[in-house]
Amino acid sequence: MGIRAKILFGFLILATMLFLAGAWSIYELRTVGTSVQRLLDDNYKSIHAARVMIEALEREDSAVLLLLAGNWKEGREIIASADPSFQQGFEIAQNNVTISGEKACVDEIGETYSAYKDLWAKPIVGTKRERDLNWYFKELHQSFLEAKSAVERLMALNDQAMYQTAMNLKNRAHRAIMPGIVAILAALVFTLVFTYLVNYYLVSPVIRITQGVQSFLQTKEPFHVKVETSDEFQRLATSLQELVTQCKKLEAV
Repeated sequence: MGIRAKILFGFLILATMLFLAGAWSIYELRTVGTSVQRLLDDNYKSIHAARVMIEALEREDSAVLLLLAGNWKEGREIIASADPSFQQGFEIAQNNVTISGEKACVDEIGETYSAYKDLWAKPIVGTKRERDLNWYFKELHQSFLEAKSAVERLMALNDQAMYQTAMNLKNRAHRAIMPGIVAILAALVFTLVFTYLVNYYLVSPVIRITQGVQSFLQTKEPFHVKVETSDEFQRLATSLQELVTQCKKLEAV
């Protein structure tokens, strides 16, 4: 292998190592960005849906208190707007089940809200339930708290999932950095090896050939330089040896 090919081969190896490390890092970062964005979007949808449901439940609880106080029109108007809002949030949560345990939470929300709705859907104003705070605290408010707790569990589950996603992002970012670190270490090791090879196959032959020529010029010592490689330096050493031999013959004439 010639000198030019040796140098080119060494730089090609180094360039290949850096290219592979860079491609690996880019792939890891792209994968992390895509998966994390999808997970965060899913969790955010469920958390937003839970907030909508909690807000609707609290509005319904306020409406029930108005009905207990005898304010039928105002109470029913609030319920008429709050119930569709809850149903909208519940539908989003139903269609966005993406993590373990989320379906059970959504099913629990549906059951507890159905039980809560059955209580306030029946007439209150003008019945024996009007101004009956004992009934409110023993049954209706308790049912409200159960429904709200079910929604809060859904929110807590997705909060935990978002936290876990952030931790996974940290770990995957570390894995994405590793190829760069490996590439730097590998490039350092290869540079040391390449430097040694350049010194052995390029610098040392040049030094030996130079010393051989100088010895001949100064002391007429025969030019005997051994070059281990079969490349341009060996041919140069052979040519110089032939040149020295010719010079000696000319001097002897």
